[in-house]
Amino acid sequence: MRNLIPLSKFILLFFFLGSGFIAFSQPNIKGIYIVNAETKVPIQDAFVQNEDATFNTDADENGFVSFKNLPPTVLKLNVSYIGFETKSIGLDSLTATNNTAIIYLHARVSNLEEVRVKGTASSGVFKTISDLDIHLRPINNSQEVLRMVPGLFIGQHAGGGKAEQIFLRGFDLDHGTDINISVDGTPVNMVSHAHGQGYADLHWVIPELIDKVNFNKGPYFADKGNFTTAGFVEFKTKDYLENNFVKAEGGQFSTFRGITGINLMKPKGDRRSQSLYFAGEASYTKGYFDSPQDFNRFNSVLKYHGSISNSSTLTTTLTGFTSKWNASGQIPDRAVESGMVGFYGAIDNTEGGKTSRYNANVELLTNLGNGALLRNELYYSRYKFELYSNFTFYKEDRVNGDQIRQKEDRNIYGYNGSFRRVFYIGNIPSETNAGIQVRFDAIKNIELTRTKNRTVNTADIMLGDINEMNAGAYWSQRFSVSKKLDITGAFRGDYFTNRYNDKLASQVSSTNAAIISPKLNFNYRLNDKVQLYLYNGRGFHSNDTRVAVQQNGKKVLPSAYGSDLGGIFKVGRKLLFQSALWYLWLDQEFVYVGDEGVVEAGGKTRRYGFDFSARYEVIKKVFADADVSLANPRALGVDKANSYLPLAPRFSSVGGLTYRKEEGWNGSLRYRYMADRPANEDNSVVAKGYFVTDAAINYTKKRWEAGIAIQNLFNVKWKETQFDTESRLQNEPAPVSEIHFTPGTPFFARASFTVFF
Repeated sequence: MRNLIPLSKFILLFFFLGSGFIAFSQPNIKGIYIVNAETKVPIQDAFVQNEDATFNTDADENGFVSFKNLPPTVLKLNVSYIGFETKSIGLDSLTATNNTAIIYLHARVSNLEEVRVKGTASSGVFKTISDLDIHLRPINNSQEVLRMVPGLFIGQHAGGGKAEQIFLRGFDLDHGTDINISVDGTPVNMVSHAHGQGYADLHWVIPELIDKVNFNKGPYFADKGNFTTAGFVEFKTKDYLENNFVKAEGGQFSTFRGITGINLMKPKGDRRSQSLYFAGEASYTKGYFDSPQDFNRFNSVLKYHGSISNSSTLTTTLTGFTSKWNASGQIPDRAVESGMVGFYGAIDNTEGGKTSRYNANVELLTNLGNGALLRNELYYSRYKFELYSNFTFYKEDRVNGDQIRQKEDRNIYGYNGSFRRVFYIGNIPSETNAGIQVRFDAIKNIELTRTKNRTVNTADIMLGDINEMNAGAYWSQRFSVSKKLDITGAFRGDYFTNRYNDKLASQVSSTNAAIISPKLNFNYRLNDKVQLYLYNGRGFHSNDTRVAVQQNGKKVLPSAYGSDLGGIFKVGRKLLFQSALWYLWLDQEFVYVGDEGVVEAGGKTRRYGFDFSARYEVIKKVFADADVSLANPRALGVDKANSYLPLAPRFSSVGGLTYRKEEGWNGSLRYRYMADRPANEDNSVVAKGYFVTDAAINYTKKRWEAGIAIQNLFNVKWKETQFDTESRLQNEPAPVSEIHFTPGTPFFARASFTVFF
């Protein structure tokens, strides 16, 4: 009996050692690929987390999640992504090939009951627009996708081909002065543009190819440089086409549109590791104006994405875009009230323009041996622009009129490099994000000329060549000081060189300027239903080169200081909402007015407000949403009665109902509301608000889809853009200052039919 006791202890010891080995050892797997079970397409940004959240990360562009930093005690992981079933996987059940395993997720319509508040606020519930969201809303082009950013409004005032005017967080952003917009890493904003600083034209993006749109508000993100004061929007196009497709649309006002997408590489294996596709778009509309718009647009895309080694992925994209249109321009209230023109009429019907843009983008993504991710990207854009406008009619030239031509010919060269690594400092998880960004714009013959009927030059105002370079570097460090609290500190430095060859004055001028932008952000996850955040940061927007050289580099990079205090909350099982109090202060600057060729001083401004977004699952597959934005934008250094910021939005809201199914009927009913706004500094002239309702309904089967989209369902008359402008009509003895407007879309129905193959 005495001899049995040591033997039993030995057996028990062997058993526990073996159990410990099983419990605390993982298969020799370097990581997992997360893949759509039906299409075999990788699921980028799928979220992987263990039960106590000591390990949480997102899948990269190839759907890959590295186990480099996976704690050895982890036995089970949860894999989730919106639009797919959540899957729990035991690591001991994984089957590996080449030290990696494949996890398949099945598509399904998500419900809010299964959503947990997790991750940082910058990647929170309301910070991404998916292709499904875009698909279920009535849009004509990618520019209109911007409307889906909570609190962001756009307005077209030049016939459809010109970039829309943008409004956000108490800003009249003109065409992009204070919002950073990019597509697959290529900047959209045009510095020192012929029409206006930051001009952001998205018409070269085909809506059906948008995979998702990431966005956030404020100057808090180190990798976002120039123009990131009110916020940023980054478009990501599809790396893979799930199916070949041909789509045809037709609607009122002689509107036609055709789109096709073709896979040029046949899918192979258990997951798609390579893709090559071509897509093309052609569209035309006569328009709803009395003077025909005759707007046409042509787009094409050729994109390759694939693994070129076990650690590297190459993505190359070529795009081409041309557009041409006529425009009715802005009309004064008095012309409509007198019966001189109708609500959809024109004073100068020779307005309009043409533009083109060709882009090349090459990106190499490399997983390094230490678990880090290295990204190198080169881009090139060839851009031409020609616009004819007449805002004041006969104020300056009573014989020929005040029509102007703004024109330019531009080449853009750029590089984006970034490094990301997650590691541990003792027991504290930390993440490094660092990068270098360089952009050079070479602009030939940028001009502002007074013309008549587009063909006769009556006065030369500005003509020259611009060279502008922006080099930026950033470093961001996140510390997970506990399971609940993340602290991220960051800084960014930008350096500009500006050179202007004034061909009218035969003078060459150059200058330079620099700015440092620190950031400090806090994210506190109270539980899986509540997350709080406090963001703080400094940002900026650059001014036109013609301003920079005139001011010798002073006050041409005005600082913006901001703070956001907010949270994401889940109430009950089916309600999610996010709210934020925010503040933004902008320094004094000098602004080049592209329509007049003059430099004006701008004063300091202050904005603060409240944003609220909510999502509620009314019944199964029926979702309600609402976004509300309140802002108090004011100029500083002037008396209160004259401190209003013209056209800055003060209250706006969007929302609606959406019905989602994988097959069969899908649809949405949407509203957008913009309240009255001051049109001048003392609020004596008001830009009237509007309430517009849109609707869309689709019937989807595996091989085809039919749909109807309606803008302005109730056919209300509304003014899409409004300006307090001083103008003179041809027979008037003196100029008159009042609201000039572009009418918004009347009831506009389009039908579409798509075949998948």
